[in-house]
Amino acid sequence: MRISAKKKRKIIVGSLCAVVLLMAVGYAAFSSVLNIKGTSSIGSNWDIAITAITEKNIVGGASTATNATGDKKITGIGTLTASFETNLVSPKDSIEYDITITNKGTLDAKLDKITLTEPNNEAIIFTTSGLTEGSVLSANNGTAVLTVKVEYSNKVTSQPENTKGNLTVTLDYVQNDGGSIPNVPITSTDLMSNTVTSGDGLYADEYETGRYVYKGTDPNNYITFNDETWKILSVENDGSLKIMKKDSIGNMAFDTTGGTWGLNNWARPADLNTYLNNDYYNSLSDEAKSLIQTHTWSVGSVTSNNTDLLAQIESENQATWTGNIGLMSLSDFIKANKNTEECGNLSLNTTNKEICKATNYMVPTSGYLWTIAPATVASFTVFRVASNGAVDTSFAKTNAIDVFPVVYLKSGIQLMGEGTGKNPYAIV
Repeated sequence: MRISAKKKRKIIVGSLCAVVLLMAVGYAAFSSVLNIKGTSSIGSNWDIAITAITEKNIVGGASTATNATGDKKITGIGTLTASFETNLVSPKDSIEYDITITNKGTLDAKLDKITLTEPNNEAIIFTTSGLTEGSVLSANNGTAVLTVKVEYSNKVTSQPENTKGNLTVTLDYVQNDGGSIPNVPITSTDLMSNTVTSGDGLYADEYETGRYVYKGTDPNNYITFNDETWKILSVENDGSLKIMKKDSIGNMAFDTTGGTWGLNNWARPADLNTYLNNDYYNSLSDEAKSLIQTHTWSVGSVTSNNTDLLAQIESENQATWTGNIGLMSLSDFIKANKNTEECGNLSLNTTNKEICKATNYMVPTSGYLWTIAPATVASFTVFRVASNGAVDTSFAKTNAIDVFPVVYLKSGIQLMGEGTGKNPYAIV
């Protein structure tokens, strides 16, 4: 979740879900859960909680269910999740619940959107009221009330075949416009809490558990490092951030001393490896060097135009190298494309390169860029990515290609900003 220093923040703070109607002849039991999500990591400036759940407007035999000790089945006050259970005895019975949400933090929040799903049981009627889009939940104990009405439909004349119903209410808040922009640092954990399943953004890595990758044309993954603009490629399962410099540091050969055509073995080390981890590393500021985490890199060879990304990743993992600065892997490039259907492996990317280049932020704007991946075809060939979206191989020695350094930043660092090109994340 990009809980960052920006005027607007999209946060789903509440959902009413798991509405279940268990009906018998002349009797119905109803349960509801209100979940407030996405706020636990924001810090002291943003603090929203449920502070009251009260009954009102009870009609007929409707009542709140009780447990074995006689206590009403209403829970969640002071937390982010509330639940209550209702008994409805006969048609026209109804009861309403006022759920009070309090903003105990120091940031005003505006209700940007209310989304309701369609209920799937005609025997029970659910309605909500009390909150309107655009309303502001003021900081420092401002309150808002969501009213949920549960009603046994008067159109019911016999036992319904469908005995369960579901309703979801989502409250979508943003930080209210105006006022000062707060300083709210975030960590890699916060980034991981704001994953997406479509469009540009941070996705769960379906091939490596606990890892997250940025995908798309412009997924707002900019970060300032060494007073330069870089891009976050992934959030690793150890909390470190894998980042790549946005601009090339120049055209260089991959290796010049390994025979006639050079060698593609990064761990050997290749000449480019030596340069990046000595001369280039020493050119970084002391602060930047202190943030780099020495990491194990996958440098195994890859078969051209393969159709199996999982097998490719396994092949890359067959050889490793440990160091400070490397290059992007070939699987990094394929995973960065949000169009997995047409661009989800090397073969597809080759076939559809003109399509694929439009949905992958890692495609260079001109020329070529080196990857760290050796090709299986020969000991002197290395994979590169072209500005037209194509992936092919090049001789390690004879071709000078753009170099985009890649490093891992230590876990636990804190970030400020939005991750956009105009307001990239800054390390604090």
